[in-house]
Amino acid sequence: MLLKLDFDSEVPIYQQIRNQIVVGIASGQLSPGERLPATRALAEDLGVNTMTVSKAYQQLRQEGYVITDRRSGVMVRQREAGVPVVPEETVKGLRLRLCELRLAGLSREEILQLCDKLCDEEVG
Repeated sequence: MLLKLDFDSEVPIYQQIRNQIVVGIASGQLSPGERLPATRALAEDLGVNTMTVSKAYQQLRQEGYVITDRRSGVMVRQREAGVPVVPEETVKGLRLRLCELRLAGLSREEILQLCDKLCDEEVG
């Protein structure tokens, strides 16, 4: 798993790690049941503190994207058919982005077209 961090970004490093793992899961680069690197190993590879990676993993676990096991480590969670997991913060963030798009002058149809385009590009 190759993560690219922007140390000059205003987005916290743990959030960048979390976001890129979510994108990896959504795009199929990370498969259900796949083990993620150990906290220390990933921290060393990225040149960050282990607590930073731990915080990202903790957030992913709380949101239901990964599971942790003392023996197996952190793994991408198997999805149950028909049971979507959408964290409340994601819905709030989407609502804010929709408002921003409306304020930028986009119509409902233009927003939906943009969503379709992004889904095709990012998720496939």
